[in-house]
Amino acid sequence: MAKLTLGAYPHLLGFEGLERLLENTSKSSHDGYPPFNIEQKSDHSYRITIAVAGFKMNDLSITVEDRQLIIHGQQTEENDNRIFLHRGIASRKFNRTFVLGDGVEVGEAVLENGLLHIDLARSIPEVVVQTINIKKGKLK
Repeated sequence: MAKLTLGAYPHLLGFEGLERLLENTSKSSHDGYPPFNIEQKSDHSYRITIAVAGFKMNDLSITVEDRQLIIHGQQTEENDNRIFLHRGIASRKFNRTFVLGDGVEVGEAVLENGLLHIDLARSIPEVVVQTINIKKGKLK
């Protein structure tokens, strides 16, 4: 099966970066850890909630890079020589990536009761109508 690119759609001008975003998102982790919810709070706001039990605020980081929201967690190892008879609580690092649409801005992030809440808001762009004058002449 041939790979379909956005170049195959001549009416989509200036969307070359979208293809790269889709490729990066498809490469992100799909292991289900940590679990998360995405909630629509209103017509123009959202909340991502990620279950991060056992992570402290210093173990977590949130960045926005190239229209991607990246949440990274890495627990610090405690060297207290504990001997586990059973170890069922995961203490591993994670990366969660979410692609942000145009006009979506990251608001505040709150860590509460083992849940990390990240609020997002979409600004409504102003509709701009522009008339282009047509000149008679030769192209340069």
